Amino acid sequence: MLLLRLALRNLLRQKRRTILTGLSMTGGYMLFVFSMSLVEGSWGNLIELFTLDHTGHVQIYRDDYLDHPKLFKTIQKRQALEAELSLREEIIGFAPRIYSAALAYGDDKTSPARIIAVDPVQEPTVSRLFEKVLTGSYFSSQANENGYFQAMIGQGLATKLSLSVGSELVLISQGADGSIANDIFIVSGIVGNKNSFNKMTVYLPLNAAQEFLTLSDDVHEYALRLHYPDDNTEFAQSLDLQNQNLTISTWQEVEATFYRTMLSDKQGNQFMMVLVVFLVFIAVLNTVLMTVLERTREFGVLRAIGCRPFELVKLIFMETTLLACFSVVLGLILIAPVIYWFTVVGLKMAMAVDMGGILFDSMKGEFSSYVFFAPMIFIILAAGIISIPPGIRAARIQPRDALGSH
Repeated sequence: MLLLRLALRNLLRQKRRTILTGLSMTGGYMLFVFSMSLVEGSWGNLIELFTLDHTGHVQIYRDDYLDHPKLFKTIQKRQALEAELSLREEIIGFAPRIYSAALAYGDDKTSPARIIAVDPVQEPTVSRLFEKVLTGSYFSSQANENGYFQAMIGQGLATKLSLSVGSELVLISQGADGSIANDIFIVSGIVGNKNSFNKMTVYLPLNAAQEFLTLSDDVHEYALRLHYPDDNTEFAQSLDLQNQNLTISTWQEVEATFYRTMLSDKQGNQFMMVLVVFLVFIAVLNTVLMTVLERTREFGVLRAIGCRPFELVKLIFMETTLLACFSVVLGLILIAPVIYWFTVVGLKMAMAVDMGGILFDSMKGEFSSYVFFAPMIFIILAAGIISIPPGIRAARIQPRDALGSH
């Protein structure tokens, strides 16, 4: 307690130097927090885009379908699986899907296309497909009076085949039984724009695709959306399905390349921020060393009256650590409203960016304990570490030399 009171007294006595050093730490902390919030928020928005655009937080498929997709690798006995998923409180929604390739015909043009079949009711609980319909309307699973099902197509395919809402679309593919699949569909909506990744995609109702591809009631995949996306790995590990032929993967495994890129970018940004804070603390170290030099006589007196060298090291350590604590608390008070504003409102970008048919026009941050407390712990620990060399120098001061200095 005596050293603590002495450390506080010394900080108050050296007002000018204390204020300058404290402001340096406060600025470094605020910059660290702001950058981390922006990085975490940007990647968080991008992850949300990936998962809500198509992948979901967790996917279920048969065997190695993810690496080697085949039309016949389907999930059977769907009722038992859906009953199991319905019992899990962690799940917001789940949606079955079918994938295939096809040759699409317009009036006088052809183009390869990718078929994605979804349940029109269940899919909006997992993805933003409903929001991505920019022209026309979202399809239904009911055939019209002529027996034709509806389909939604990407903007690129619509342009290439000169199709619009209400046009007839002919698809030719191969059925699961080896037969030639061909049928006519009515375009109900155009999805995304010509730059979207799904620009050459045909979306079909699930029941229409099952009939078209002779898949009976089977599907290729289930996409799951969770209440707490960060817990998707734990959820996938805890999901105990009776059917041993099913594989459960998180979005990090489904989009492994993107996930590795994200981690590399985050690590690079964190390294840059640590470097900036390190430069700030070089200045702090210089300030602490100057303080030790100016207080040589004071330390000489303390040594002369019986203060042990280790006590001087502790004194310098406590002064610097206390100053760092006060600085980060001040920085927290100043930066918290800014981070909150960036999280809720965000910064409007000059030009909106299309990401899979969803327009993002603002950059947002992340308001979380990690964003605030990780830099706080780092700065306090760094301050304590850089105080040790000046403390050792003060401990080595000889009373006779110190008292004779001016």
